[in-house]
Amino acid sequence: MNKVRTRFAPSPTGYMHVGNLRTALYAYLLAKKDGGSFILRIEDTDRERYVEGATEIIYNTLKDAGLVWDEGPDIGGPYAPYVQSERMGDYLKYAQELVEKGGAYYCFCTKEELEARCGIEENEQEGKIFRYDGHCKQLSAEEVRRRLDAGEPYVIRQKMPTTGTTTFHDLVYGDIVVDNAELEDQILIKSDGMPTYNFANVIDDHAMGITHVVRGNEYLSSAPKYNLLYEAFGWPVPAYIHCAPVMKDEHHKLSKRNGDASYQDLVAKGYLPAAIINYLALLGWAPKGEQEIFTLPELVQAFDVSGISKSPAIFDSEKLKYINSEYIRALSHEDYKKHAEPFIRSAVRREINIDVLCDALQPRTEFFADIPERLGFIDELPEYDNALYEHKKMKTNAETAKAALEAMLPVLEELDDWSVEGVHAVLFALIEKMGVKNGYLLWPLRVALSGVPVSPGGGVELAAILGKEESLRRVRKGLAQL
Repeated sequence: MNKVRTRFAPSPTGYMHVGNLRTALYAYLLAKKDGGSFILRIEDTDRERYVEGATEIIYNTLKDAGLVWDEGPDIGGPYAPYVQSERMGDYLKYAQELVEKGGAYYCFCTKEELEARCGIEENEQEGKIFRYDGHCKQLSAEEVRRRLDAGEPYVIRQKMPTTGTTTFHDLVYGDIVVDNAELEDQILIKSDGMPTYNFANVIDDHAMGITHVVRGNEYLSSAPKYNLLYEAFGWPVPAYIHCAPVMKDEHHKLSKRNGDASYQDLVAKGYLPAAIINYLALLGWAPKGEQEIFTLPELVQAFDVSGISKSPAIFDSEKLKYINSEYIRALSHEDYKKHAEPFIRSAVRREINIDVLCDALQPRTEFFADIPERLGFIDELPEYDNALYEHKKMKTNAETAKAALEAMLPVLEELDDWSVEGVHAVLFALIEKMGVKNGYLLWPLRVALSGVPVSPGGGVELAAILGKEESLRRVRKGLAQL
């Protein structure tokens, strides 16, 4: 068996949509599972949708996600060039070869002639699919030569069989049988000399030795035409893996045109690249066993095409948050701080102990962009009601809170070691001396320092984060309010 060669062939039309990245991931995993090659090819011939800088976005996204290609535009390889616009000479040559083999023909029909015979606009208005009537398929070789010599504009169309069936096999969907009478003579080379998307794909995949093609199932209907092209040339047909779409909900596909989250959007919100890749792998693929958290090498080992679902996958933000939170908890303190600090600094101007804040935040962080909204109390203590001191589980109320703050204030005022350990030591000594539950002192301290019902860290951590001067000021303010 030949070594597996897969490709990812995006168009540089903007940011990387998560569905596209999932396609790249599956192609990468399929190749690496077999010790094969993963190829990057840029399909840039759609100049109307081309976006300046989008090719760099593709490079950076794949590298950031760990999907490093073995051959591509930037590193070359035995089948260079890997940019479609640099391969233009090949497509016309192959189309002309197919004409000579009898698998394609020149079509000189003008738009006006097609409208008169086939009713293009009428079909479009009625929502019908335009079908070419095969008029130029009957032209003699002499007539074709005369019209080519006269410089008449033309397209090259694939000559489809009109009887029988074509069977297409997909590794996910199985055998798909199509009645050949339903197949239109599709255009291979347009009147401007440019190849159509389908034709260029087949030529490039064959030229680059691609053995397995991973793509969205919106291309399933084109698949029989691909097979017929391969057969017309006498080339081996690659294995196909069509993937069901990623959906926003039951009725709407995720789409960057509709403003749905791209990979770059997710990273900007503070999702870790490794977590995004882990989640995307599970978005339409089920591993054997119960494991959900995978490193990329673990995904390579676990991946199997048989686990890919035929059903659309719903993008579940909560599941992504869960997976991301698992990755965040596994970070070292320094790595967490590196990711979290920009988000903290966007919300906090006051000088604080950022290391203690990071230790308090890390086990509570699902994604980094949710950090700022939890830190509003740090720069300025919000107005709060004394009812916040009431906590049934802690058995505290405004009266007990006043007594607790009065007891701890002089102890804290005399404390020199204003660290988590130092604050913890004196408060727990006071708790033991008073013979009370921990919450009797710590809940009122948390409320006085934050003024919010939920905060990153308890009273001890908040004191260390805010520092001695600010902590004492807030305790005194709490007492005065009580």
